Amino acid sequence: MIRAESLKKAVVIAFFLLCFKEGAAADLVRGHSIAVRWCSECHVVAPGQGHGSDAVPTFAEMKASDRLDEAQLKAFLAAPEHSRMPNLSLTRSEISDLVAYIRAQRKDGQNSGD
Repeated sequence: MIRAESLKKAVVIAFFLLCFKEGAAADLVRGHSIAVRWCSECHVVAPGQGHGSDAVPTFAEMKASDRLDEAQLKAFLAAPEHSRMPNLSLTRSEISDLVAYIRAQRKDGQNSGD
């Protein structure tokens, strides 16, 4: 009886972990899409991108920065006016997706989901 309950709990936990992992991957996909649409004019947002401004950090550099953690990125993107950026008017969900994508970058410029 105890083994059956433990097995049942393990299956339920595994199911939720699988659902969470799938949702996180979807966030990265949406984050990449937002980055390409809104950010790639100035920032290098993905490996192999052929252009970007030298005056702004790449997404990989943002990820590697000690000054930009997840909370700081979210607060910056949620601010109505950015110093040199256009007002993106992103939803909280879009900001979370974009930050997840930035945080998934590796130092070599590759996305950890690649």
